[in-house]
Amino acid sequence: MNLEQGAERATPLTKIIDASLQRAGGWLPFDRFMALALYAPGLGYYASASRKFGRMPASGSDFVTAPEMTPLFGRTLAVQVAEALEKTGTRELWEFGAGTGALALQLLDALGDKVERLRIVDLSGTLRERQQQTLAGHAGKVEWLAELPPEMRGVVVGNEVLDAMPVQLLVRTAGQWHERGVVRQGDGFAWADRPTELRPPVEVAGPHDYLTEIHPQAEAFVATLADRLKQGAAFFIDYGFPEAEYYHPQRHMGTVMCHRGHQADGDPLADVGTKDITAHVNFTGVALAGQDAGLQVLGYCSQARFLLNAGILPMMEAAPLAERAMAARLIHEHEMGELFKVIGFAVGEPWDAIGFAEGDRSHTL
Repeated sequence: MNLEQGAERATPLTKIIDASLQRAGGWLPFDRFMALALYAPGLGYYASASRKFGRMPASGSDFVTAPEMTPLFGRTLAVQVAEALEKTGTRELWEFGAGTGALALQLLDALGDKVERLRIVDLSGTLRERQQQTLAGHAGKVEWLAELPPEMRGVVVGNEVLDAMPVQLLVRTAGQWHERGVVRQGDGFAWADRPTELRPPVEVAGPHDYLTEIHPQAEAFVATLADRLKQGAAFFIDYGFPEAEYYHPQRHMGTVMCHRGHQADGDPLADVGTKDITAHVNFTGVALAGQDAGLQVLGYCSQARFLLNAGILPMMEAAPLAERAMAARLIHEHEMGELFKVIGFAVGEPWDAIGFAEGDRSHTL
């Protein structure tokens, strides 16, 4: 296949992908393509200067996250974080993929002197600039890192981080499993499948064709975090399912989705670098990765149940009407309340964490 085709429409990012394709013999597994599309230095979606986070398309943003919708999200999460800091005897807060810094600001404002230092681990230099502006009032407490240090102590939070980690695509066609990858085709990129020994973690019932994802990078991240976190706890909020739901026979189209201008589309091969690419989280795999590396699961539940347990309703009652309306989207089942889940981990002895006091679904993992 001639990888020089389509050079007229090439961008600096697609040239990098083409070079990777050439080195790989013309076929890239999707996780490597996704990694370049999102994180290629200076060119990938998260490395570019485009505005990503915001409530409305008119702002030039592509999607909205819970902390952008209402500060009540961070204030409520702070209740759980404060308990975790006390239970683990730590005073450091860590955030992965801090976006605009909105959640960090909400947490620092709410936690006050309970936090001595916030350390943000973020690969995006342009987002770091926005975070520095957002957190200027707490500048003396905040430190930025590009990678995990050898040892960590404190409470870790990650909101919509795991869904942005590259996934491998597996497709069953006529009963045979293949890994789906990317090739160059004319002006753009196209799918190409290769036979593989890889399989989903559970058998998918039925003979029908089936597309899904596996998540080695997210699971490796959790395992590495578990190895480095010597004292503390971690909480991850994201959209996804336990394994039995993730690999349900009826979920046969996979979960990879793109976001731009507050619109969703299912084609990650088009307009590469200009839109977000995500996949739902397999929370069973995340839980097992943490457990196998020595962490204890504190709980797993819907975002709605977690926020209700941590006291969002009294905060909503005291908030202005417009603020209450935005916060309601965090807990309504047909909005973010059910699709988003929260999983908590602890180093050492677990405790009855407030966020999982009712509605814990750990038994479904």
